[in-house]
Amino acid sequence: MKVAILAGGLGTRLSEETTLKPKPMVEIGGKPILWHIMNIYAAHGFNEFVIALGYKGEIIKDYFLNYHHRSRNLTVQLGTGEVTIHNEDGENWTVHLLDTGHDTQTGGRVKQVAEFIGNETFMLTYGDGVSNVNISALLEFHRKQGKLATLTAVRPPARFGHLVIENDQIIRFEEKPQVGEGWINGGFFVLQPEIVNYIDGNDTYWEREPLEKIAAEGQLAAYRHEDFWQCMDTLRDVHLLEKLWQEGNAPWKLWS
Repeated sequence: MKVAILAGGLGTRLSEETTLKPKPMVEIGGKPILWHIMNIYAAHGFNEFVIALGYKGEIIKDYFLNYHHRSRNLTVQLGTGEVTIHNEDGENWTVHLLDTGHDTQTGGRVKQVAEFIGNETFMLTYGDGVSNVNISALLEFHRKQGKLATLTAVRPPARFGHLVIENDQIIRFEEKPQVGEGWINGGFFVLQPEIVNYIDGNDTYWEREPLEKIAAEGQLAAYRHEDFWQCMDTLRDVHLLEKLWQEGNAPWKLWS
């Protein structure tokens, strides 16, 4: 089963980073967040990806075109240009890089991806959020529900830090715990190919008319994930994810 990742947005709220690179290429622990997202799926055995490109998509193309050599030890014979690779271990992924248009909205990107994949169920997520969601359990849930689409519903992180108080004494500080009220769209979808019929064209936002209509017809299931989820919208989010990674406390790291 293929995994589609939306990686074409402008990332305007993270302009400190996205002036020079697309948002999915912002690094956490020295690796693009896109790489982290792909590893979440690969940890469950899903290793064929369709990346929907837009803004500065050529940077993502260059990353994957050079990935094989950049991630390995090399010997280069300068006279002949011959390259010897010394360690062949690495991600055995297939990556399709799909130009979906600089100004295309999320719905248009989803439609192009779905048409590229063809008549089969596929997964979809955004290129700026990580989670420890159980992808295998999500897929099983989708199949049992028998709906056109399944959305992973998550608890939003609290906007402010949280104080733990006992007997009028502050015991500790917790930064942005997962205690936000209500549920929000956390991405990590499973979709049937028929969802293309709900998307008019490139100007359509996936999160508006298509999902609203699918829901109104009773065809949108919610897989509730109460554990870790974090999007990367601002520089503060980047610093939080980097801190978790450097401390060896990254809940989304499901791979060894």
